[in-house]
Amino acid sequence: MCHIRKIINAFVVVGFVLTILGVPQSLAAGNKQNARVLIVTGIDHPAHNWRQTAPVLAEVLGKDPRLQVWTIEDPYFLDSSAIQRYDVIVLHFMPWEQTPPADAARNNLREFVRGGKGLFILHFGCGAFQDWPEFRNLAGRVWDPKARAHDPQGPFRVDITDTDHPITRGMKSFQTEDELYTCLTGDRPIKLLATAKSKVDGKDYPMAFVFEYGKGRVFHSALGHDAKAISNPNVAELFRRGCAWTAGLAAVAETQTQKMATNK
Repeated sequence: MCHIRKIINAFVVVGFVLTILGVPQSLAAGNKQNARVLIVTGIDHPAHNWRQTAPVLAEVLGKDPRLQVWTIEDPYFLDSSAIQRYDVIVLHFMPWEQTPPADAARNNLREFVRGGKGLFILHFGCGAFQDWPEFRNLAGRVWDPKARAHDPQGPFRVDITDTDHPITRGMKSFQTEDELYTCLTGDRPIKLLATAKSKVDGKDYPMAFVFEYGKGRVFHSALGHDAKAISNPNVAELFRRGCAWTAGLAAVAETQTQKMATNK
């Protein structure tokens, strides 16, 4: 049976900050105050310990009191129309040497986002649907198994390339310890938010980007190999803001979300 674990359930009024922080009027009109976020996990490459990373990811996102976070350890839950109960789907799985969710899940996910909801893809989620051509458009960039996968895991700098976007506004470039992915491919237009320079080939690679898919929003980050990488304060901030943005909430700094939690 599918196992859903509710991580946090909090409500807070954000009102007037929506317009100020760059949320479109179409989303601000509903005075959206919170969002239901579903982390979909349960299978991955052997090098990715989802049992360790999923709880850390839930904790990181849940520090924004507007985000009500659930985790489901079964990617085949995407087959169900029950995903419509949520505002954001987080793809935190990769069916390595397993059969990926099939047509029902793919149609559900496509219509979920196209209809106006949010999608957050991190790290090897870029390979969640290798045999689904439309996933290239839905993810923006996908894993290319023929490309060099990543630099050796270690420290590198993430450069913020767009300081005007609501997600990265006020953020500065930062150091992290992770896998610097060099394996993403795709050609759909995206808005690049952050890059990192490979120590192997000297090229810049996307670490975070966004785009709109139908009426919905997609935030995709190549970061997040392990629990340490996800809990890096700057990565955590980036993930929280990106998740909130996909939900149509203001992408605010942690200091502001802490004030919200105090004043709720």
